[in-house]
Amino acid sequence: MFVALGSPSSEVMAFSAPRHRSTPLRGAIGRGNSISIGGPTGRLWMSNRDGGNDGTEDPNPGGVSDWSDDDDDKRSFDDLNFIEQIQEWFTSPEGKEDIKTYTVSLGFALIIRLLIIEPRYIPSLSMYPTFDVGDQLAVEKVTKRLRPFNRREVVVFNPPEKFREIVGDSSGKSKEALIKRIIAIEGDKVEVMGGKLFVNGVQQDEPFTNEDAAYEFGPVVVPPGEVLCLGDNRNHSLDGHIWGFLPAENVIGRAVFVYWPPWRVGTTGMY
Repeated sequence: MFVALGSPSSEVMAFSAPRHRSTPLRGAIGRGNSISIGGPTGRLWMSNRDGGNDGTEDPNPGGVSDWSDDDDDKRSFDDLNFIEQIQEWFTSPEGKEDIKTYTVSLGFALIIRLLIIEPRYIPSLSMYPTFDVGDQLAVEKVTKRLRPFNRREVVVFNPPEKFREIVGDSSGKSKEALIKRIIAIEGDKVEVMGGKLFVNGVQQDEPFTNEDAAYEFGPVVVPPGEVLCLGDNRNHSLDGHIWGFLPAENVIGRAVFVYWPPWRVGTTGMY
């Protein structure tokens, strides 16, 4: 405990004392006066020589150090091991605020992916040249509930049962989503002959295909509630000319644009 007492002007320069104890401290402060540190608050009071308290309280008691609250054995954050640091972070106000922020952000992202739009990756050349291997595209999932599907739209869908029978249920591909182009909708009469596609007797102009089809198909009529899908790379696509019609309810969403790689960004060939 240290007290620096100045001139008779009673200026107290600094002091410190243990908390929770009343320690009289007397000195030549003015004439016949003394100071004391009293009570659990450690406040500084000035008393006169008659023993009375004249009610003068130190206006700045911040110089009193609470030594009883010090913990010399407490380790810093950097001294904790990894598990302890995680526990410390979880219980800290900053950690709780970060967890709240991350949870809200993750929930928002999951809702967007589940109901609105999701990314997809192209693993094969069945839709070449519209999509190349490694292309990443956005698939929107809202409009399928608002309007019917149209010819030439590119859709991502869960494979039908016939596709699973062809590739085998044990194959990982049987559960993977597929991407193809709708070439006919319910009620359409479809035929492929001479390498060309005919819908309702009209030859279709298809600048997005890689080459003419090397097979014959049809004629068939698309049943209600279903569509017929083919790959743009007609001779290298396991599509509707092999496994048949696709139930519209299997469609996950419409492909809307390529966002990666940068030199392929856009909607070329999708509509």
